[in-house]
Amino acid sequence: MRYAGSWMTAADDRILEYLSEHKSGSPTKMKREGPIRYSRQQVDRRCKELAERGLVDHLGNGVYVITEDGEAYLRGNLDTEDWHYVNEETDKDDHDGSTEDT
Repeated sequence: MRYAGSWMTAADDRILEYLSEHKSGSPTKMKREGPIRYSRQQVDRRCKELAERGLVDHLGNGVYVITEDGEAYLRGNLDTEDWHYVNEETDKDDHDGSTEDT
């Protein structure tokens, strides 16, 4: 389960998924090659927002790559509303009755 912040749009998930799979891309390339049903201009705007938020890095010349935070978000390990990591192992430990200190 992904924890999308209220600032995120459906386009953001598609962009992050594309960059995770292809390692890098420009809005033009994502629009042309990916399953992204948004205009190139909208993809460009969302890439800029994702870069400002730290989910992608802008390498220059319109090329973006996904960051570790972006990958964590896709795995469901980062809540982008309040920017905290969600550790699935900790959540399981909290609910299994374990009292072991770590």
